[in-house]
Amino acid sequence: PMRKIILRQPQPPTLVAVHSNQWSTGICDCCSDLDVCCFACWCFPCFTCSTMSTFGENFCLPLLDMMLSTQPCTPPVSMSMRVAVRSRYGIQEDMTSDCMYATFCNTCSWCQIAREIKRRKQTLTIINAQPAYMGVQQYVMNAELGAVTSQPMISAEVLTSRAM
Repeated sequence: PMRKIILRQPQPPTLVAVHSNQWSTGICDCCSDLDVCCFACWCFPCFTCSTMSTFGENFCLPLLDMMLSTQPCTPPVSMSMRVAVRSRYGIQEDMTSDCMYATFCNTCSWCQIAREIKRRKQTLTIINAQPAYMGVQQYVMNAELGAVTSQPMISAEVLTSRAM
């Protein structure tokens, strides 16, 4: 007697994208990403240049801040970068806080910027998040011939029945 195995692939879960208009981490949350924190502490110039490059801007720009560091002023590239990140990701804050963070907490500000870029790049793009019934797909496999489906299975429900 021929046995048939019917495999049913489960319906994929509905994914919902969450968009936030706030920073994903606080200004002093350096321990939430130790890679970023250590890189910034060990080689701050390299860290700022790398972060700038990851954001898609000229990686040499942060060096201007370091050349102007002898002047008692807000680092212009650091403040501009903070404003650009807020603008790109729709983060609500104001330029006064950007100025304060860039001037008095520059290392922490750059770490927050790097964490934000890293986390926002990991976000999945959802085209349609509306729940929809896709139906159950069935695959029939002849147990005697050992045929295998070409599609990967996450999990499967196996039903065995006798041939008619």
